[in-house]
Order: sequence, then structure tokens, then C-alpha cells
Amino acid sequence: MKKFTVLTLIGLLILAFGVTAYSQEKAPVLEFKASGFIDAISEYNRNVPQAALAGYSNGGTSGDTLFGAMTSVYLPSVGGLNDKAFNKKQAYMETRGRLRFDAILGKEMSGTFFFEIDSTRWGEVTPTYMAHRNYAGAWTTADRAAVEVKNMFLTFAVPAVPIPVTVQAGIHPLYIRPGVFLATDGPGVTAAAKIDPATIKLMWFKALENQDYSADDVDFYGLEAFTKIDAVTIGGYVVNINANTYPVAGNATLGTAPVDFQPATYAFSNVNYKADMWYLGLYLDGKLGPVNVNFDFSYDRGKAEDHQDVAAAARAADVKYRGFLGRLKVDYPWEKFNFGVVGIYGSGADQSKTSNNGAPGSTVADPTTATAVSTKVGAYVVPPGTEGGAGDSLILAGNGINRMATAYTSASGSRFTRAPLGGLWIGKLYGSVMATPKYKITLEAYYVGDTTKSGNTIGTARKADNVTKRDDKDIGWEIDVLNEIQIYKNLKWGIGAGILFAGDAMDYWVSAADGNVSPKNPWTLTTNLTYSF
Repeated sequence: MKKFTVLTLIGLLILAFGVTAYSQEKAPVLEFKASGFIDAISEYNRNVPQAALAGYSNGGTSGDTLFGAMTSVYLPSVGGLNDKAFNKKQAYMETRGRLRFDAILGKEMSGTFFFEIDSTRWGEVTPTYMAHRNYAGAWTTADRAAVEVKNMFLTFAVPAVPIPVTVQAGIHPLYIRPGVFLATDGPGVTAAAKIDPATIKLMWFKALENQDYSADDVDFYGLEAFTKIDAVTIGGYVVNINANTYPVAGNATLGTAPVDFQPATYAFSNVNYKADMWYLGLYLDGKLGPVNVNFDFSYDRGKAEDHQDVAAAARAADVKYRGFLGRLKVDYPWEKFNFGVVGIYGSGADQSKTSNNGAPGSTVADPTTATAVSTKVGAYVVPPGTEGGAGDSLILAGNGINRMATAYTSASGSRFTRAPLGGLWIGKLYGSVMATPKYKITLEAYYVGDTTKSGNTIGTARKADNVTKRDDKDIGWEIDVLNEIQIYKNLKWGIGAGILFAGDAMDYWVSAADGNVSPKNPWTLTTNLTYSF
């Protein structure tokens, strides 16, 4: 309650004492602005999962894939090679539209409504648990309740204070180094103060408001600070996620329900788990001599606890979280060309110490230690609700040319997960050229390795005894070609093609009779037509 009071009232107290001294000589004029985009994306591929379906495409399953291997995007939990999507080509279309309205009252005040409408796949059938969300493209019923309120917030400058302070309150973005750490939307308060030469942001977001008579809420607390030195921005952040209900969406059985839906039959008042996580991060963006540099380092440290209403001696031991991620991107622009390199390392879990869902008391993923319970998650994990990836891979981890609509691991709306980069290391080389004023072509080539121990990050292959998991290191080589065409000023067409030459760490175990199987190399051809306004 103390944290709640400090973070929500800090800006309002300043406002209360300062408002009487503040006046305007002339009343500002109310101005309305609209912006957004509409896109149409096509996908034609083999053995490439759709990120929005979290593993359901290609016959996969979305359950216990948080820290153990995928179960997988190719093979369902039963059926093995009989799965009709295994090694088969697939083609589909998807669409997203965003519409933002800003009501601006001078430099001091604005209000924002931001809507989003998705068709995950044209011609989709609405699952009963999803209502109409993300399914605007259903045949004969496109006039459905598919409009999502992404943001709804007010922004104002705090009057009569010696330094510029801006406050946002309502349902608004929580972005801290998107793609590497955190990108989501939710209800909360953000206060940003400009104290030359630095900017400091205080954040409090309410992820879950549970029963009033129980301390079972979920809160995000954050501090971010950055400053600019010449052409370089240097910053850092500290974030605490205090989840007295875990998973965040409610008391669902981990690994059984779809990640963003928890049935009403689960009672909030009987919470099985809670979690407390801290993140520390540093970053640098800017121009150093002839090159542009982007650097990120993020470290997570925390624990998940058994929170059942039983005697303390009967509760399972805590699961410790200790993970890190580093990313370095260097670009060298030269006339119409740009050459770059990216290096990424995301720590992986040890499957002899970690279960697939990381919950206290759950059995570890390594079947040779089947009697052991989860004690540690060494994989780098992102917070619940994080969207998107680093955009460094068309097939494996998502790329901006198709709005990161394909990826092998998706983050969860309710849990800490390794998606999209935990358990991987990536080395990437690329080059691009503006062949004409309206046409840019990029060639990318990179190697992807596995950092998970006592098993694999993506594959599920086992040794000849059909029990012991293989610990492979080679996920494979990926080559992509990206084309970007500016048809009109506000109309852009992207065309991307890529192939992943899969290594041993992409093999999957089917059964004792069938053993391991090596999927055909994944490939994709995608297009994206976007009108921005």
C-alpha cells in the first residue's frame, strides 16, 4: 500500500500545491488528430509457426513450452508424424488496423483513445474462449465486436514546478527497451521529469486487482533514467514485478490452459503461486565515430513461491530465477549502403533443474531426473504481457517486415517466459542498399546457437535410450532477403523470403518406436502492404 500511495500521488500532490499559482493568459484551442495504419499480410511457408497463435499453427501445442523445449510447432502432443501440418506447406492472410485519436489542448494537456482490430487469419473460426477478439475476419460475421481498446489515457504537464514534469495516467504503453525487455499496455501512472541533462521516469502499473480482502494483487514498479552525451544516449532501468497472484491472469493450472485465457471456474481467492522479480538493465544508443551503435544488457533475479493455503512445511521449495541477455548492434552507413552486425546472447535454462513451466513443486523437464522438482530458472525471461521480439530474424524470432507475425516462441500474457531470445545466441551479418529512392533491399545471414543445458531450447530430441534428452548446440543458419518498396508516400509494400538450414537442436522426439525426426528446413515467403496515416 505504501508503494501504491507514493507512485500514484507523487504527481497529484505537486499539482495540488502548485495549481493555484498557475494561470494562462489565453485559453488554448482544442485540437483533434487521428493517426494509425491498416495492413494486409500474406504468409506462405513450411514449418514456420504463427506467433499470434502461440503454437496452435502447424498442429503444435501451447502448453508446457515456457522453459523446456517446444512440444512442438511441428508435432502435437499425440499423433506424431500423422499430424497433417507436419512438413506441409501452408498459406494464409492476416490483417491489423490501428486507429488513434488525440484531443490536444495546447502544450499542457491531451487525451488519447487508441483502438486495434485484428484478423489473425482471414476466414477464421472464432474459438469459444476468445469471444471476438483478434477474429475480425470471420465470414458473414465480420461486423463483430472485434475492436480492442489498446490505450485510453490522459497526459498533462504539471504546473508551477521548477522542472518540466509530464504525467500520463490511464491505460497506456509500458515500453522499456521493446524487443529486448518490455513492451505492453496496461493501466497505470507514469511521471517523467526533465532534470538536465537527464530524464527520469517513475512508473506504476496495476496488472491485476484481485479480491479486496486478500493481498493477491499484481503490481509493476519501474524507474528509468537516461541522458544524452553528444550523439549518444545512455540509460538504465530498475523494475520490480510483485505478483501476489501467479500466473498473473488468475489461478490457472500452469501448462494446461491457453496462456492468455483462464477459465472462470478458477477462484482468485485460492491462489497457488506468487512471484517477485527484479530487472536491472543498461543501454546505449547513438553514433560513435562512423558507426551507429545499439547496446542492451538486462538481468533478471527473483523467485516463484508456493502460495497454497496449506501448512508451511507442506509447501514446495521456491524456484529461483537468474537470467541475463546481452545484445549489440553496429551499423556502418555509407552513401546508399548500410552494413551491420548483431550479436545476441540469452542465457538458457538447465532442464535438470527447471520444469517446463517453472512452478514450485513441478517436475523438471529432463526425464532422467523425473523425481526432482523445479528449483531454478537460468533462462533469461521477459515479464508477463510482453509483446514482440527483437526483429532480428524473419523465421526464428520475428522481423518487422511482417510485423513479427512468425516466431518459434511467443511471450505469455500471464507468465514469465523465455520468449523470444532466452536460450538462444545469435550472430548476424547484413547489408542493405537504397537501389532507387523508393526501393531498398537487404540481405541477412546469421547463425543461431542453443544455450539450454540438459536438453534443447526448441527441439525435443532424445538419445538412443529414448529417455535422456540430447543437449545439442546447433539450431542452424538462416538467410533472408527483404525488399521494401515505397509505392506512395503513405503506402509501403514489403516482400521477405527466408530459409533456415536446421541443425541438430531442431530435431524432435516422437516416440520409442519412431525415435527422433528431423523436420525439413523451414522456409517462408511473406508480404506486407501497409497504409499509414
